[in-house]
Amino acid sequence: MSDQQTRPTAKDFPREVLDLFDEYIHGHIDRRKFLDRCTGFVGSAAVATGMLAMLRPDFAWAQKIAPTDGRITISREDIASPGGNGTIKAYVARPKGTSARAKKPVVLVVHENRGLNPHIEDIARRIAIDGFIAVAPDALTTLGGYPGDEQKAAQLFGQLDRTKTTEDFVAAAAWAQNLPDGNGKLGAVGFCYGGGVVNMLATRMPTLRASVPFYGGAPPLEAVPSIKAEMLIHHGSTDTRLVGAWPDYEKALKAAGVKYQGFVYEGAGHGFNNDTGARFDEKAAALAWQRTIDLFKRTLS
Repeated sequence: MSDQQTRPTAKDFPREVLDLFDEYIHGHIDRRKFLDRCTGFVGSAAVATGMLAMLRPDFAWAQKIAPTDGRITISREDIASPGGNGTIKAYVARPKGTSARAKKPVVLVVHENRGLNPHIEDIARRIAIDGFIAVAPDALTTLGGYPGDEQKAAQLFGQLDRTKTTEDFVAAAAWAQNLPDGNGKLGAVGFCYGGGVVNMLATRMPTLRASVPFYGGAPPLEAVPSIKAEMLIHHGSTDTRLVGAWPDYEKALKAAGVKYQGFVYEGAGHGFNNDTGARFDEKAAALAWQRTIDLFKRTLS
């Protein structure tokens, strides 16, 4: 990892540019429109192009746990889709020494809207270092898997059969909970798109013990009474669309008697936990991540 002082942060960009980048990564505008509109804010097409390059992820820079780290073991697994409809591939990171005799709790890790990229694999390894079996499925399996390029991944993501993908994640969660070397206790954490997935899983899986959506869309409010998991919900204060929806979700959680905590991190934006790019907010991410691991240790051990 290179010197963190050389890496731009969210404070180095106008708020309008960060909001524009959020539209871009969610597929609401294409690259050309981002650059055209960004140029209007910064006054130069060259500066706009440079900003886009700085905002894009740098996986090598952000890697915290190497795949060869001796404290963990890595495997790639095929999980059967419901109804014999193909498989979903998953990256599985285990603490070294995990076995049917030395069982560990399991955490499902759900990626952003780019598929199982190197950052999410690194997140899985970080979770394994903390003593959990981490199972990270790839929603892009049916389209050939994560293609190794973020722009191509975004294009593929728009082609997914969302109904099938939802059922694939439910099947992957059930598979993870029933691992022979797991202790039968399952948590889930997801980011952006994955945050919405783990919110959904909480409404679908009564055996899920802990669910941690990072800046994810809320589930249908009428489904909230089905939640049995303890919820830990993270948002950045400048992520206005999702923060605006949080009060209604919180009201539904309270009405249903769901055990939960919700945090809005002042000054942080959408994607604040993703340390591959300039939206990363180190202070907010460190606190949110510690709260996440503490919850998993308390509920899954």
